[in-house]
Amino acid sequence: MHHRVVVVEHEADAGLGYFEGWLAGAGVDCDVVRPYLGEDVPAEPGDGLIVLGGAASAWDDAGFPWQPATRELLRTAVEASVPALGICLGAQLMTLACGGVVERGEPGLEVGLRTVATLPAAADDPLFGVLPPVARAVQYHSDAMTVLPPGAVPMATGDPYPAQGYRLGDRAWAVQFHPEATPEIFTSWLADPSPLTAAGYDPAALDAEVRAARDALHATWRPFAEAFAAVVTRAEPRSGPPAPLSIPCDRAITARNH
Repeated sequence: MHHRVVVVEHEADAGLGYFEGWLAGAGVDCDVVRPYLGEDVPAEPGDGLIVLGGAASAWDDAGFPWQPATRELLRTAVEASVPALGICLGAQLMTLACGGVVERGEPGLEVGLRTVATLPAAADDPLFGVLPPVARAVQYHSDAMTVLPPGAVPMATGDPYPAQGYRLGDRAWAVQFHPEATPEIFTSWLADPSPLTAAGYDPAALDAEVRAARDALHATWRPFAEAFAAVVTRAEPRSGPPAPLSIPCDRAITARNH
């Protein structure tokens, strides 16, 4: 029996990438919702929920009017213990939805193949527990999760952005990096090199480094995706409406993320 996960995709060049095949191979089908094409964000997360990255800032509801519904969907999943994974912008939306703070990152743009390190709590975590102590991951963001939601357990850190991953409740995770990104997806993010060169990066060097890491990315992040699939397939089915929300409401917070 295949389980079905709702996936919110914010833009065409920030899709499921590696995760599409990895999740399907682990018994999880993905229902991709594309609100940038006018599709409605559902009110319910199905057997699980993945919210992907994108160019938006997590508070820019005027420019990306589906974000309030996406935050509400994330909050519903967390409250109902439906397996949920927020990636980059998705992680920031989860953070805002559940009472944390997202702001412009003082260190500026973090992009390319970067190091993330797991924290002690990760050892017993269903997802982060499959990772090595130090791993390399694709990054592209300028905004940052500066205050995690109440009750969040930090899972991974990095430099210059320490908040790289956390777990919230039993079955919700947020990652600032991109475990799903293929080298081809990363190349598409370099189509406009001006933000990178303005920040002192060499786009060609970044691209070459990510392409050279293809096998390592596959080896590191496929077990992570399969671990999320295992949580989805082992989770007890939902019955009835979710419990009343106890998580604080969104905080209004006044570069490009993926």
